[in-house]
Amino acid sequence: MSDEFDAVLSAVGPRLREFRHRRGATLTTLSETTGIPVSTLSRLESGHRKPGLELLLPLAKAYQVPLDELVGAPASGDPRVFPRPVMHNGMTVIPLTRKPGGLQAFKQILPAGPNDLEPDPRSHEGYHWLYVLSGRLRLVLGDQDLVLVAGQVAEFDTHLPHWFGNADAQPVEFLSILGPQGERFHIRARYRPA
Repeated sequence: MSDEFDAVLSAVGPRLREFRHRRGATLTTLSETTGIPVSTLSRLESGHRKPGLELLLPLAKAYQVPLDELVGAPASGDPRVFPRPVMHNGMTVIPLTRKPGGLQAFKQILPAGPNDLEPDPRSHEGYHWLYVLSGRLRLVLGDQDLVLVAGQVAEFDTHLPHWFGNADAQPVEFLSILGPQGERFHIRARYRPA
């Protein structure tokens, strides 16, 4: 592991010089922009001074690049989510977020089958947002009985009794985002029929 860090650190100086040359800047102009003395910048670029955050952060800001790009840091983790589907009341629920608390996103799949289930609306803390990917989703929301089709969205406070299921015998896939009480979604897009 130490060899990997040493390789990254030894490559920082040449990377800093390359960034400066690409921008056509001199050590003097960079010093004026960052507040870092010319001698320090020169020692950083030549590898005679190890870079620290107090030096790298102003340089990243001056070059308008993320810190990891500035130092050429190796990838630190796999950004892909490997969801584990869960069955819940006959529905497949695939978590799309990994952190507890805050907003939680799920892909939910209602299998094909008869739509003779009697709605049993429930309420709880939070806020809910649904986006139908395919099929027809029946949403009972308070005293409203709605059918959402692919591309349609519903947003509601979960204190309002709600229930959802298939609107017909076809499967339904939808995205579901749940947020803590008081946290709402702000969407500025507007649907315009063709």
